[in-house]
Amino acid sequence: MEDPVRIIVKWCGKEYAISDIQEDDTVLDLKDRIHKETGVLPERQKLLNLKFKGKAAQDKDVIGKLGLRPGFKLMLMGSREEDIAEVSQSPKDMPNVVNDLDVEEEEVEIENAEIYLSKIQKRIDTYTIVELNPLRPGKKLLVLDIDYTLFDHRSTAQSGVELMRPYLHEFLMYAYTDYDIVIWSATSMRWINEKMKLLRVSNHPFYKIAFYLDSQAMISVHIPKSGLVPVKPLGVIWGKYKQFSAKNTIMIDDIRLNFMMNPQSGLKIQRFRHAHITRSIDRELIKLSEYLKLIAKIDDFRTLNHRKWEDYKAKKEKQERKNKPSTDE
Repeated sequence: MEDPVRIIVKWCGKEYAISDIQEDDTVLDLKDRIHKETGVLPERQKLLNLKFKGKAAQDKDVIGKLGLRPGFKLMLMGSREEDIAEVSQSPKDMPNVVNDLDVEEEEVEIENAEIYLSKIQKRIDTYTIVELNPLRPGKKLLVLDIDYTLFDHRSTAQSGVELMRPYLHEFLMYAYTDYDIVIWSATSMRWINEKMKLLRVSNHPFYKIAFYLDSQAMISVHIPKSGLVPVKPLGVIWGKYKQFSAKNTIMIDDIRLNFMMNPQSGLKIQRFRHAHITRSIDRELIKLSEYLKLIAKIDDFRTLNHRKWEDYKAKKEKQERKNKPSTDE
């Protein structure tokens, strides 16, 4: 009897070891085994990185012909039936589920704590940034999260386009005019690369990503009531690229904790979840495009309150109407 093939499946931030798959089993057999571990039905599973002859492996394909190395890792996208049932109601009636900590209620002053500034300096000294495209003089900096910000990483679909937040490419093209764009995800660099390829962001002809940052660039901070949590300190970028600072940087993320070290530079976006239901009504990136264009003219972002970003455009338009010279004779 042939030795079993050991495969690691990553789903929802956890890893599952599938060690009882034989080389003569099919991809469908693998999906059945994954179902037992995760509760995600085979028909709802989207397995990234599982290729056969350069294309996505099909259910009938034999595991032994895929050329998998021992301990091969793949990422699963898909939702359990009970999770889907929670949002089977009309989108307008969906609750605004927030499963992260609300920083506003924590009221923690950690931005200038010496212990965390030391951690940031260590990242500056040791973390290597691989530039994908050159930074452009005079541009401001836009730092973007991936999961639930640009991409629904838990739902299942036939293609990445179905899980991509609506108007993503238009948003990035529009922002690229005024901003150098950085992607920062709390995952490994391998998965960042895979997701960016899946969304066709990595090689788009009309905008360029400056570089990616992964979980290794993050630090952990201690918060009362919550304990130790990972955050994304913009100081890591600012320490390596002196042209950027709080004056010209904005970070967009669905988790406010991620910009706890730079609260004034962060904008919490509404989460993009359950793409099969919400993608037809989600217009968040359109509104953010308008906001980014307006503030691009401002010399110092520290004068802004990103928590009230949705009110900013309306106030600017009202002010422009008020200052517009009357044409009445």
